[in-house]
Amino acid sequence: MIIEALLAVALVGGFAVLLAPNRLAGKLAFGISLGPLLGSLWMFWQFDGDGNLMFDSAARSFESSLSGTTVLSMGPWDIQWLAAVDGISLPLVVLSTILTTLAIVSAWTPIDERQSQFYALVLFMEAALIGVFTQLDFFVWFVFWEGVLVPMVLLIGVWGGPRRKYAAIKFLVYTNVASAVLFVGFLGLLAGLEGSITSFALPEISQAIHADQLQSVGPFSAEELATISFFAMFAGFAVKVPIVPVHTWLPDAHVEAPTPVSVLLAGVLLKMGTYALLRFNFTMLPEVAAANAELIAVIAVISILYGAMLALAQRDLKRIVAYSSVSSMGYVILGLVAYTIYGVGGATFQMLSHGLISGLLFMTVGVIYNTTHTRMVGDMSGLADRMPIASWVFVAGAFGYMGLPLMSGFAAELFVFIGAFGAAGLDYSPVFTAAAMFGIVVVAGYLLAAMQKSLFGPFELATDYEIGRAPFHDVAPLFVLLGLIVVLGVAPDVVFNMVEDATQPIIEAANGGGA
Repeated sequence: MIIEALLAVALVGGFAVLLAPNRLAGKLAFGISLGPLLGSLWMFWQFDGDGNLMFDSAARSFESSLSGTTVLSMGPWDIQWLAAVDGISLPLVVLSTILTTLAIVSAWTPIDERQSQFYALVLFMEAALIGVFTQLDFFVWFVFWEGVLVPMVLLIGVWGGPRRKYAAIKFLVYTNVASAVLFVGFLGLLAGLEGSITSFALPEISQAIHADQLQSVGPFSAEELATISFFAMFAGFAVKVPIVPVHTWLPDAHVEAPTPVSVLLAGVLLKMGTYALLRFNFTMLPEVAAANAELIAVIAVISILYGAMLALAQRDLKRIVAYSSVSSMGYVILGLVAYTIYGVGGATFQMLSHGLISGLLFMTVGVIYNTTHTRMVGDMSGLADRMPIASWVFVAGAFGYMGLPLMSGFAAELFVFIGAFGAAGLDYSPVFTAAAMFGIVVVAGYLLAAMQKSLFGPFELATDYEIGRAPFHDVAPLFVLLGLIVVLGVAPDVVFNMVEDATQPIIEAANGGGA
């Protein structure tokens, strides 16, 4: 019942915070968020799962007595409550709870109105995120998937910057259209499997597809149906990742969102897209992915290079970090399409690493903005003398993004490059890998330029605000994230062994092994 307990604490806690006075809401939300955080850490410590939840051979971990309970019947199909975790989903649950708690603490300074509603929405979103990463029934999963959007739209639209309504509506339109497209794509699979499945359970659907039970529908053969469904779902998830050219909602959302919301947006919400791509596209339909591997790799490399080039052209620190996320998610896609242990495992590790590093950078930018009231690189210089802690933490986070050894970014990118370079099913894999590696050079270029202009040199600030000491609760989350980045960089096996165990069945299935 631990998964259900995490969901209940976040959800009920959100209602409790909603009813609390504004002056107590932040502290109460922090206390409540410790429940899911400690629970997920206990799950990580006690994890004894084996394999991948989408396959019969998996040993489900933390599956409760409620699991398998029919919630609703739709004709011949049952909608079930089916919650469990494996080595892919559990690290993302832990990432969600860590970033939620730290985001709540980092909001104590900048959020000074409607605090009860703000922190309640953050907790509601945490509950939805946990549901996305633990649910194995499509319809229940889809409810949680859509449930994440509502709090995020409100958090941007109410507490955001001057163009918050534009950014919130753009985010809503993009993600809603994407959800509709992926839903239609998945219904295509269900239509082809009619008579072969009795529920919307993702493992049952995946195994039926692997057993060649997908049938023709109307004018479409089974192969054509699989291809259409694959690209419909790919397009839907690509918006959430986001991948070029459907990334344009991201910079606006990040720039207008308050910093704690940017932390959750980059740190966890983008991982929903890559996680779903792995669960749906690359696990259920590996033949289609393999047949279009070069096309997907081209999209991944374009995202890496184009995102990095766009970041290079920015002067707003928040926009720089936002565009760098587009680039980083390209590495995830390249790792997935490689279909090797290091490729898929590295992609999953990159999701976790990017969540921590992007969260650190966004929080640091928030501390700088709270103190200087500007994020523009050209408006400040020499901050390292007046704000040494925030400045040096930003430097450390930037080096993590560049892939400095002993930091999680280095391990993640190394795994992806090794996996992509040795991908037997990906033609021109050395070329794709080399092009992706060039992205690191561009990353180093824009981050070093931003640091040199804003942090070093003689002190200048184009605002009238006095540089004061940042409160402890603003800088403490930075050290927590930096510590986790170093731990995963020094000892990646803490997570990678778990991830590898869950990705091995995917590789075997893609190479013609049994499901």
